[in-house]
Amino acid sequence: MTPRPGLCRVLLCALLWALACAATAAETAAFHGTEIGRVRSYAQDFALTDHDGRRRTLGDFRGKAVVLFFGYLQCPNYCPMTLARMAEVMHLLGEDARLVQVLFVTVDPERDTPLALKEYVSNFHPSFLALYTTPAATPELALKFRIYYRRVPSSTPGYYNIDHAVFSYAYDPDGRLRLRLSDALSAADIAADLRRLLRKN
Repeated sequence: MTPRPGLCRVLLCALLWALACAATAAETAAFHGTEIGRVRSYAQDFALTDHDGRRRTLGDFRGKAVVLFFGYLQCPNYCPMTLARMAEVMHLLGEDARLVQVLFVTVDPERDTPLALKEYVSNFHPSFLALYTTPAATPELALKFRIYYRRVPSSTPGYYNIDHAVFSYAYDPDGRLRLRLSDALSAADIAADLRRLLRKN
């Protein structure tokens, strides 16, 4: 019995749809970080000042993969560990490191002066940049990027710690938000993800 043309078209469409789904799943699975490229409601751009006093937006880094995370200078563990891991990533990337920009955004602009920010991030890698906004604008910035942070009072008068999110965002060279990088990822994992983003440029 010869299959009807209409049935053949339905079967062909179903096959193509299944192949497309499989390709999408394979592409997503190839990233170590979490693919969030379909989300367009947050973390799309910023207008901040860097540690040298220059106004910066995401467009300034077009052509590079960008890794951005939030923290503060007196952070006892996550921030220095993340910067050290990203310095290792830059080493693993070799020549491709020139196509990657790491951005550290402070959630503690009251204490984190531009000079202190510059000295801090430069200790990890000369290309790293620290960014900040005013204390009044920081909560809105954190909300825009869906970043949790909260001051935790200390027993020492006038001193406080800050609880904050422990993940990074990765943007592709076209400035599109693509990945959420968890603190559990290794430098090798992140380097592999960034190479993949660079190949798509």
